[in-house]
Amino acid sequence: ERVVDARGRYIEFCKSTVPLGLSLKGLKIAVDCAHGATYHVAPAVFSELGANVVKLGADPDGLNINLERGSTHPEAVRRAVLEHGADLGIAFDGDGDRVIMVDSRGEILDGDELLYIIARERQASTEVAGVVGTQMSNLGLEHALADVGIAFERAKVGDRYVLERLRERSWCLGGESSGHIICLDRTTTGDGIVSALQVLMAMVREGSPLHELKAGMTKYPQHMVNVRLDGAFDVTQSAAISKGVAAAERELGDNGRVLLRPSGTEPLVRVMVEGRDFDRVRALAEELADIVANAVNAKSAAS
Repeated sequence: ERVVDARGRYIEFCKSTVPLGLSLKGLKIAVDCAHGATYHVAPAVFSELGANVVKLGADPDGLNINLERGSTHPEAVRRAVLEHGADLGIAFDGDGDRVIMVDSRGEILDGDELLYIIARERQASTEVAGVVGTQMSNLGLEHALADVGIAFERAKVGDRYVLERLRERSWCLGGESSGHIICLDRTTTGDGIVSALQVLMAMVREGSPLHELKAGMTKYPQHMVNVRLDGAFDVTQSAAISKGVAAAERELGDNGRVLLRPSGTEPLVRVMVEGRDFDRVRALAEELADIVANAVNAKSAAS
C-alpha cells in the first residue's frame, strides 16, 4: 500500500528527533546530498527548522549518485562552506545512512568526532551508559570518552555488529568512523539526517561552533598498509607476526594501538597502527607489514 505524502511524513519524523521549538535560525548550512536518497528531504528538514541552506548534490539523474559529491568526497561541501561563509557543512552518502560534517574553518569531522559530540550532548541532558564503536574507531575517541566518564566498547567493523552490541548492552549510541551513527533513543537504524540533527542540537544548546564542540577529542594519527595474501593465511598462527605485534604494542604503550584485520572482501590483511607520533606510527606499520608479507611468502614457499 502506497504511503500518502511519505516525504512530508519523513521530514516531520526527522524534525521530531530534536526538541520541539529547536531553531536553526541564523545558521547557514551547506548540505550535500550526494545526488542520492536525501536530496528531496534533507534541505527541507534544515530549512523548515530555520536554517539558511546552500544545496549541492541535489540533482540526481539516476547515474550520478556519489559522483564527486557526498560524504565520500567531502572536498565538495568543504569548498561550499568556505565559498559561502557557511557556519558548517553536512554531507550524506548516496543512501543517506552516513554523514560527515565540515566546520566553518573547513575542517572535516568524521563519524568518530560526531559520535563524541552527540555523546557529550546526551551526557548533558540524560545519562549515557556507554558508546559502541568498531575496531577501526580512533583511539582518540576512546580516550576522550574515558576522560568524561563514558564507557566505550569496540565491535567488529560493520553497522550490524555495532547494533548487535548496543542491544546486548542496552545502550543507545554507537557508530563508525565512516559517519554511520546509530541513535537508538531516536530511531532504529543509522540515519544521516537524524544524526546530523543531534549534532546541530548540541551546537544550538551550547551556543558553540562545531570546532569548539570537537575540541575535547584529539584524533590520533593512523596508518594502514594492505598486505596481499596468497590463499588462506591465519595471521594469528604466525610466531613471527605475534612477536612483531607484541614489540610494536610495547613501544606504543597506552598511547597507541595495533590492529591486523583480514579484509572481508579481498585476499588482504590490513595492518593498522595508531599512535601520537605520525612518523613513528607510519614506520611501525611499514615494519609490521613487512613481517606479515615475509610470513605469507614463507608459508607459500613451504607449501
